[in-house]
Amino acid sequence: MSIYWNHRVKTLTPYIPGEQPREGGFIKLNTNENPYPPSPKVIEAIQKAAGEDLRLYPDPTCMELRTAIAHRYAVMPEQVFAGNGSDEVLAFAFAAFFEPSAGKALPILFPDITYSFYPVYARFWDIPFTPVPLAADFSILIEDYKHASGGVVIPNPNAPTGKALPRSDLVSLLRFYEQDREGPSRRVVLLDEAYAAFGTDLEGAPLIHEHPNLLTVHTLSKAASLAGLRVGFAIGNPELIQGLCRVRDSFNSYTLDRLAQAGAVAAILDAPYYARVNQKVIATRNRVSAALLALGYEVIPSQANFIFIRSLQRQGIQFFTFLREQGILVRHFNKPRIADFLRVSIGTDEEMDRFLEVCERCQL
Repeated sequence: MSIYWNHRVKTLTPYIPGEQPREGGFIKLNTNENPYPPSPKVIEAIQKAAGEDLRLYPDPTCMELRTAIAHRYAVMPEQVFAGNGSDEVLAFAFAAFFEPSAGKALPILFPDITYSFYPVYARFWDIPFTPVPLAADFSILIEDYKHASGGVVIPNPNAPTGKALPRSDLVSLLRFYEQDREGPSRRVVLLDEAYAAFGTDLEGAPLIHEHPNLLTVHTLSKAASLAGLRVGFAIGNPELIQGLCRVRDSFNSYTLDRLAQAGAVAAILDAPYYARVNQKVIATRNRVSAALLALGYEVIPSQANFIFIRSLQRQGIQFFTFLREQGILVRHFNKPRIADFLRVSIGTDEEMDRFLEVCERCQL
């Protein structure tokens, strides 16, 4: 604790990202990065943008990028917000749509086992929240979210479990929160779709036309192999987008630089390339899941670019340590109910073959 920190900083519990090793030699399966390179068109666009125009500020409205996203998702540019990674977009959304405790607000709801940045955002903005327990099989029980609250955050697929909600459950939840409860409805359902590209019929953006309380949040880090570029975006009705803009412009109007915007536009426009890449990830995920089951591991059915697994022979930290000693990095969460599970990102087929070899030895 520093004497220079204010009370808010002293009470923060920051998010801890996955390890990014400085030394080589590891098979890195711990941060859900795409194992395949970005589209060559992305690299070409960034190189072209890296010219003398870097002396000028970037377009604060990200209009070219928003227009490309709008075309991809069949919406209008005014229904799209672009930000510096989905983490920033999520932080802005928490600030824009959920009431702080000072106003005696109802708590927002999100799963008890989920992306661990959600409670960090809530505490930072002083937003009351209630974690909603997952079912025994790690499913989200949508009926548990149908009561008075300050709003809902649903990741689909969920992380770290990889399990996804059927569209019918999402529609049911949206309809519930559209009803007039205790005055004019203003309860936002925030749908985090960081991993939706690796599932089946998961995209929620088409639902914004019928459900104005829905905001979908997306990232190019996973599906577009651009974790190093830091680009995210949201899709929702123009009032929601304007709310995000008001928060952004109270911090920094220029959140996306020229290189990021150029690369992101190229990625959005090269959908065929990424469809092929992500289908390879899905095929590898399914193959590895089946192999692990045959080896006697518990594997949670996943629609993401990672799997959530448990060894029946070793505790979670022991399994994690064994893999690391063999040069394989995965993610371990020392939390109730999941301390014996590991989250394993899907790598290349060669990397996953090595992972399976080590897992087979681990069972001996």
